[in-house]
Amino acid sequence: QVQLVESGGGLVQPGGSLRLSCAASGFTFSLYAMSWHRQAPGKERELVAPIPSRGGTTNYADSVKGRFTISRDNAKNTVYLQMNSLKPEDTAVYYCKAFRPGGSTYWGQGTQVTVSS
Repeated sequence: QVQLVESGGGLVQPGGSLRLSCAASGFTFSLYAMSWHRQAPGKERELVAPIPSRGGTTNYADSVKGRFTISRDNAKNTVYLQMNSLKPEDTAVYYCKAFRPGGSTYWGQGTQVTVSS
């Protein structure tokens, strides 16, 4: 059974940091590209950052560039999102996604991040 389980969300003050984790199981994690997405209330889901199956460089959404870092540990079947200098506009439900060209796409259930004083 395929599972993507996000964790690490919560309430943080502006300027604070959080690290999200997404633990994968039920598929060959190292063959899949991963990505983090977010959806704020009343808005469409948007891509935050992707990462290739073997890691490496990636492109970030302009709104998070220089503040967020995506990484993965294929030995632990986990992808991370380090979020620094958080702003109220970063408040959203954050989702991880696994995808493979010509293959399946899987989504996690999401974790809430709230940035507020």
